[in-house]
Amino acid sequence: MDKNTDRVNVNLDQQYWTERYDNEEVGWDIGYVSPPLSTYIDQVEDKNLKILIPGAGNSYEAEYIWKAGFKNVYVIDISKPPLTNLADRVTDFPKDKLIHGDFFDLNEKFDLVLEQTFFCALHPQERVAYIKKMYSLLNPTGKLVGVLFNIPLFDDHPPFGGHVSDYKLLFSKFFKLEIIEECYNSIPQRAGNEVFIKAAPLKL
Repeated sequence: MDKNTDRVNVNLDQQYWTERYDNEEVGWDIGYVSPPLSTYIDQVEDKNLKILIPGAGNSYEAEYIWKAGFKNVYVIDISKPPLTNLADRVTDFPKDKLIHGDFFDLNEKFDLVLEQTFFCALHPQERVAYIKKMYSLLNPTGKLVGVLFNIPLFDDHPPFGGHVSDYKLLFSKFFKLEIIEECYNSIPQRAGNEVFIKAAPLKL
């Protein structure tokens, strides 16, 4: 699949995100693993799953699942500082699984991809490209699991919001939506504004 298909140039590049970290403009960072994801992770039994967390930021999710015994965990972020932050917090996390790069350049296969504030960081015009790339990264029996905002938010800068009806239309072209519903365990500040998604790639 052509990684450039459906992509747009909106200047949300490495420099943009690194400046956000340098200036501590990280309002998406709640400082710990998102409860909807920790709840999901707690019921996953297969510790051998190959897991990807894209656009991971400071990646408390990666820290959580690593400490829970999942050892085949990969993190990718276009900005270096959050990867360094994770490495400093979790000193035994393998450095070769901390990927400094563009999600759209990644060419591997995974059993599980965890979505947490990455989708909303991409310009809405890149959502088709995101879904196609996500489809290409998952094994046939793989899952995409995570949280999406169900609120308008901003039009001119991240985080970009959206609506569950739009997500259903977008994802259903490449995924079977096993769950897409309002989160019951969001943090208080996001209560009612998040949807939990669990999706499996279709056989196209």
